[in-house]
Amino acid sequence: MDRETSADTVVLLHGLWMTPLSWEHWVTRYEQRGLRVLTPGYPGIPPGEAGVRAIRDDPSPLVDLGVREIFDHLGEVIGALDAKPIIIGHSFGGVFVQLLLDTGYGTAGVSVDGAAVKGLKALPLSEIKATLPVLRNPANRHRAVPITEKEFHYAFTNNLSVEESRRVFDRYAIPVSGRMLFQASLANFTPNAVTTYDFANDHRAPLLFIAGGNDHMLPPPVQRENYKKNAERSEAITAFKLFEGRSHYTCGEPGWEDVADFALDWALAPSPGELDKG
Repeated sequence: MDRETSADTVVLLHGLWMTPLSWEHWVTRYEQRGLRVLTPGYPGIPPGEAGVRAIRDDPSPLVDLGVREIFDHLGEVIGALDAKPIIIGHSFGGVFVQLLLDTGYGTAGVSVDGAAVKGLKALPLSEIKATLPVLRNPANRHRAVPITEKEFHYAFTNNLSVEESRRVFDRYAIPVSGRMLFQASLANFTPNAVTTYDFANDHRAPLLFIAGGNDHMLPPPVQRENYKKNAERSEAITAFKLFEGRSHYTCGEPGWEDVADFALDWALAPSPGELDKG
């Protein structure tokens, strides 16, 4: 891609069990800094509160939705922009940040609590527990699988009370595409897996991995291994930042402003290495 780069547009990519609505606080904060902010959903996932209600009422757009279909959709959205944007993704959105940067999209990328691309081996027990409700049944590969309040509290909002978690669940949570989880979990055993990524790409844009110290869904060892493989194999700028004590719901729980500001400030002036712990 030979389009000029730009730092006036930010594209925010949501993860699984979520919709573009999950970025609502970040959108306001970044717009207040004079930036244009886009929150493209996965195909069939509408924006706003109405989108959450629609996908709960009819989750069929999630059935058999795969990584490649979403990547192509996001590539079309970003490729239509006049200049390359900053791309920030949370959870599985972090996978798309990596795949998009690897393909030449973006002036900088930030993976917040990002999931694993092919080639990573870290598999903490808490991650197994968080994803097992979907992966334990092979039939879920072709289903849209809901998440319960209890499962959500463990996987996303373990820093919150049960009542606080319920409010977050009621506002944001939707079913998940089982196919996407199976594609990611079996990537290391799948030739030409859809999450294949070139860790040795010297030409990709700067990439920051942010990890939450109390994240059950995707704990720090996942992001740290990702960072190290990139930093060791590529000459492109790669960085790692650990926010101690933060859960997978780091983009919305108290203190989210610190994470949002750090991600954007770094993307505007990237620097490599393991950054100071927060």
